[in-house]
Amino acid sequence: MAGHGPLRALDERLGRALATSHLPAGPAEFCADLGNTAVALPVLCVVMVWAGWQGWRGRSEEAPNEGAPVRWWLPPLVAVLTLAVVPALVVPLKVWLARPGPPGMAGGAHDGFYPSGHGATAAVAYGVAALLVIRGVRGRRTGRPARRLVAPAVVAVVALVNVAVGLGLVRRGYHWPLDVLGSWCLATVLLAVWCAVCDRWSGAGAGRAPRR
Repeated sequence: MAGHGPLRALDERLGRALATSHLPAGPAEFCADLGNTAVALPVLCVVMVWAGWQGWRGRSEEAPNEGAPVRWWLPPLVAVLTLAVVPALVVPLKVWLARPGPPGMAGGAHDGFYPSGHGATAAVAYGVAALLVIRGVRGRRTGRPARRLVAPAVVAVVALVNVAVGLGLVRRGYHWPLDVLGSWCLATVLLAVWCAVCDRWSGAGAGRAPRR
């Protein structure tokens, strides 16, 4: 485990190496701040408004099977609820595992650093935002080449942002690498739940490419 298992020594060695590396401190601090709720939440809210608008505009174009209603408002609503769940899961895990943080964080308000709250916030907020964009674009009557390019481009950008956040957190000495990795694992579960809820209850045809 990250707290007491055999990976801890290797993890802390890697963390110290990154914290003392030649990665620029300024950009690292900026990237770490991208995991702050004050930054991630407004980004998600903008995408939620856009996704809600797209869903509302396209609701009359959907052709639900067996009369199932199209709940265009569900994906944005579940998105913000998913982000709200992050601290409700991260804080108890930190208290339970009580993993000490890097040396620079000694004497802080708490001893629990696993998983990273900033890492989880960034992964969930930007991850759900990416899924909303992909879902919204696929639901529009755009050309096939455009639809093919959007998904990989959005996924690549979000992946790079989250890697940058993780590196920034470790470089600035706020977290160990496994703290960040643990937050990504938690975010993956939450994003999978978001997809399952939206696919199950948002209505037939929601987020899918129009039929020919």
